[in-house]
Amino acid sequence: MIDKTTIVDSKAKIGKNVKIGPYCIIGPNVEIGENTTIHSHVNISGNTKIGKGNTFYPFVSINEPQDLKYKGEPTKLIIGDNNKIREYVTINPGTVGGGGKTVIGNNCLFMISSHIAHDCQVGNNVIIANNVPLGGHVIIEDNVVIGGNSAVQQFTRIGRMAMIGGMTGVLNDVIPFGLSTGNRNSLQGLNLIGLRRANFANKDILGLSEAYKEIFASKNLIENISKLNGSFKDNPLIKEVIEFINKDKKRSICTPFS
Repeated sequence: MIDKTTIVDSKAKIGKNVKIGPYCIIGPNVEIGENTTIHSHVNISGNTKIGKGNTFYPFVSINEPQDLKYKGEPTKLIIGDNNKIREYVTINPGTVGGGGKTVIGNNCLFMISSHIAHDCQVGNNVIIANNVPLGGHVIIEDNVVIGGNSAVQQFTRIGRMAMIGGMTGVLNDVIPFGLSTGNRNSLQGLNLIGLRRANFANKDILGLSEAYKEIFASKNLIENISKLNGSFKDNPLIKEVIEFINKDKKRSICTPFS
């Protein structure tokens, strides 16, 4: 069902059981999967592919990147299934210099006035609270929670199941399972509640807690990792943290304040 006041380009691809409310504009290169609901005053443009069962609330805007280097190149935005995109959220497609696409996974919640910039990669089951902007090229792994009024600087990575406290400026990469807060983010420990809720084995959580102390014993993380004993390295949670630290050097790793 498409409201009579809405403008849908004849080239757009609209799936079955899609509902589009009043005063929306849907561009020619947009594909919308079945069972998606788009409330009023939503603008979706560009080469945008949207999966199934998504909900877009009023005044969502999907438009070209906020990057002065962007010159209208045919880049992409790919959104998965069953996401809730609340009022005034803005999402930008990729740029040529950043790989050409922005990607959002499944089952995410983007709260009011959050922003997903060009070339971001957002995983599954991510929750981004009100007024949180992600800068360009940010990578958010699965099951991350970012508290309200935080901001994530461009090229930053946030590892799986990390939690960012409200009003945090994220300038440094946050390890998987990390808990990070502060005006300029520091590591406050591990997201132990999230780990328990995810039903990880207690022995693995305890092992990660011990390894955390060793990994961040000094500022030289690589040297600290090299000193970990074999039993730590058999722990899958510890392996994931080590791989994250070794993978990308665009941003420094967020460390404990002390």
